[in-house]
Amino acid sequence: MRTNSPSNRLLTATGIALLRTDADALLFSVKSFAAAMLAYYIALRAGVPKPSWAIVTVYIVSQTSAGASLSRGVYRFAGTIVGAAATVAIIPCFVNDPLVCSVVLAGWIGLCLYLSLLDRTARAYAFVLSGYTASLIGFPGVFNPAAIFDTASVRVQEISIGILCAVLVHRFVLPKRMTGQFTAKLSATLRDARRLAGDALRGSSGPEIRRDRDRLAGDLLALQGLAGHLPYDPVPVAPSRETLHLIHDRLARLLPLATEVGDRIHALRSGDRGLPDELPDELAALLDEAGRWLAAADAAGRDAVAIRLIDRARTLRAGIAAEAVTAGDRLAANLAGHLAEMIGLLHECDRLGRIVGRSSARTAIAATMLPDAASHRRAGRATGYVYHRDPWMAAWSALGAVAGIVIGCAFWIWSAWPEGGLAVSILGVCCALFGNVDTPAPNVVKYMTGSVVGVAVSLVYGFAILPRVTDFAGLAAVLAPAFLVAGSLQARPPTTYMALGITLTIPILSGLGATYAGDFAGSLNSVVALFAATGFAVVSMSLFQTIPVDAAIGRLLRLNRRDVRRRALGGAPDEALWTSLMIDRTALLLPRLRLSGASHPDVLDDTLHHLRVGHAAGRLHRAIRHLGGNDGASDGEIAYDGFELLTAIALRFGPGYRAGPSDTIALHRRIEALTARIADGPIVDGPTADGPIADRALLLDLLIDLRFALGPGGAATWENDR
Repeated sequence: MRTNSPSNRLLTATGIALLRTDADALLFSVKSFAAAMLAYYIALRAGVPKPSWAIVTVYIVSQTSAGASLSRGVYRFAGTIVGAAATVAIIPCFVNDPLVCSVVLAGWIGLCLYLSLLDRTARAYAFVLSGYTASLIGFPGVFNPAAIFDTASVRVQEISIGILCAVLVHRFVLPKRMTGQFTAKLSATLRDARRLAGDALRGSSGPEIRRDRDRLAGDLLALQGLAGHLPYDPVPVAPSRETLHLIHDRLARLLPLATEVGDRIHALRSGDRGLPDELPDELAALLDEAGRWLAAADAAGRDAVAIRLIDRARTLRAGIAAEAVTAGDRLAANLAGHLAEMIGLLHECDRLGRIVGRSSARTAIAATMLPDAASHRRAGRATGYVYHRDPWMAAWSALGAVAGIVIGCAFWIWSAWPEGGLAVSILGVCCALFGNVDTPAPNVVKYMTGSVVGVAVSLVYGFAILPRVTDFAGLAAVLAPAFLVAGSLQARPPTTYMALGITLTIPILSGLGATYAGDFAGSLNSVVALFAATGFAVVSMSLFQTIPVDAAIGRLLRLNRRDVRRRALGGAPDEALWTSLMIDRTALLLPRLRLSGASHPDVLDDTLHHLRVGHAAGRLHRAIRHLGGNDGASDGEIAYDGFELLTAIALRFGPGYRAGPSDTIALHRRIEALTARIADGPIVDGPTADGPIADRALLLDLLIDLRFALGPGGAATWENDR
């Protein structure tokens, strides 16, 4: 009987992972509850009017790592200060017109939501909390403007106590460091990168390489999310920002590069449209050795082999390019150059990954500057992650939030509902906290579900248990079961919003004040306001803030096409920025495709297609831009033909253009003609004194890149490309 089968190992690994998740969730829950009780005790001793807000703040700020808790605390404090100041400035100015005052407050919440949607980093939480705080303080104070400054001041004190306690407990009591999570994720990402490179060397295509490409794009977004909290992590020295940017730039370039290498290997091995049906012997041997290097387990031992492989690939490229006669020769030289780049990228990622693992910024900076024959250097500084920002989509969500809040305010003021201020403040909180996704209503429903549980528990506590509690220790003991369970749920992403509905409801509705004051009628009115607000939030968000998934996918694809057109015409010349932006758009498409009811089998392939065409077209435009001013007639003609080709590509990606197979064939024929004109001259790797085009080999490489990026050319053949 086999006891160590793959299925048994998988079950064992899954069980260990589940146990580790349970242990982490329990530890987070215990620490959060300890921080909440500490905050509540300090708030009681400080004599603030509503010490329950300190508990609420602890659970809003607390994250599963020390670094994330500190960053969230810092941004929450900043957002609270700004939101309170804005509220104090707005309310007195419109003291005589409650409806106008409410509209201005709603506009402030919408502005904060708009800025948070544009930012998309950890800083966005500060904007969210600016709107959140204005809603909590402002709407209940619309009809009591004289007390608004005192209310804002007290709320800032209560929230500050909660922030301080949450940060201190998560930072100094068995801290779970973000650096460890980042390092583990980086190691997994580097394994995914090597797997993708292995797919490319085998010439793989279809679902396998698509899956590995999608995984790497998601990895890069996840790494960036973790990296945003690293400066706040309690470690002696965190990885430098420059090192993190270098890693990202290389992994981002690897994603399209692996596809380019795989396409060329497949074309040369299959004899695609007139090409030879086998690789040159030296190139085939190089690919085999590169495959063995990728499979090697010893990361440190791979360095010397990588340097040797890169030197071989560069030497092979130069040799083949110097004697290139046929299209197959030029394609083999192009493949050797891309192979050198891919090995160089992986080698640098290995080195940088080991530096991050040692967590020494000084060592990291020094190591990245050491001369290394394997390094694939690029001009300029490291770019790092580039976020896709869409002002129009952000404005749509923000205006939807404003519309929903204004309607709620109009009903409250028109009906003179006594609890309407509380209800509208909860509505504003929902719009601020949950409005950062395409379809926020389902998250509000999860929060409402948790609130139902929270209300039931609160009523039991408020009218059956708390009246019998006589000291603080007894209070902590009776609160522990509910908060420990809720805290454990909060640590698990699928149940986070539901848990927040519990932890944010119990402290307020159960009457955790300085003294016990059981008020069933007041509690019932608050419950009605809570569910009326969250129910209306679901309706208003569904009507005004929801962006259909298919519409979001279509807009991203239209923006891709627009940007490809701009790059073909010479706009946005920075290739690293372009590559990183398109990787982020790919990462944004992945969850939307899973939610879409329509079938989008080729969307991610289209995004990669746009990335590669934009990259090749932008580089080609920059290369031929200098040809028109040369004295040689040949240079001017080639520049003219090159700009005509790029203009045709720009038209192909124009709005409303429907590309067909004949269009691709026509573009391929243009590329063939331009390639033939360039290939007629001597191929040199640099400018010469007698006037030929500088670096013809580079231009030929770029035309090959553009041809592969555009996709199959139908009847166009490589045989004509001589």
